[in-house]
Amino acid sequence: MNCEICGKTIHGKPLRTKIDGSVLEVCNDCAKFGRIQKEPPKPRRNFSSNKKHSKSKSTNSRLNIPRRRKDEISDEIVENFSIVVRNARESKGWTREKLGAKINEKVSVITRIESGKMEPDLKLAKKIEKTLNIKLIEKYDELDLEAFKSTSSSPNTLGSIVKIKRK
Repeated sequence: MNCEICGKTIHGKPLRTKIDGSVLEVCNDCAKFGRIQKEPPKPRRNFSSNKKHSKSKSTNSRLNIPRRRKDEISDEIVENFSIVVRNARESKGWTREKLGAKINEKVSVITRIESGKMEPDLKLAKKIEKTLNIKLIEKYDELDLEAFKSTSSSPNTLGSIVKIKRK
């Protein structure tokens, strides 16, 4: 098996590591970039004596799963949202309290957004955009990973596509 970040061959059992919200199977060297995870528990199967009830339950759960098409365009918050919000607020001469009052949010929320500790959801970002007359939401379409495939004979890994930022 190969490491999903660097592509090196893993001898023995790979380490399941959570890196930026994704659980990957990596080598010992790449495990330092995240937090090592325990093995997931085996799923238990619940058998219901009433087949009609279990069938309708599984059908409903399948219907409630949101599905995205491959070519669907979606919204995303800009990367430097904290700087954009702070600069726009300061250019209008508003305090955090005044901005919070205008968009009906607590001052602590504004502070956390401006410090980068909290990323606003799309609803809050739209309120901030409208109030400060700035652009926080950008549309992007799904990347085609086939375009990023290398021509080398080695298998493609996450490391061959993504550049890792070090803090």
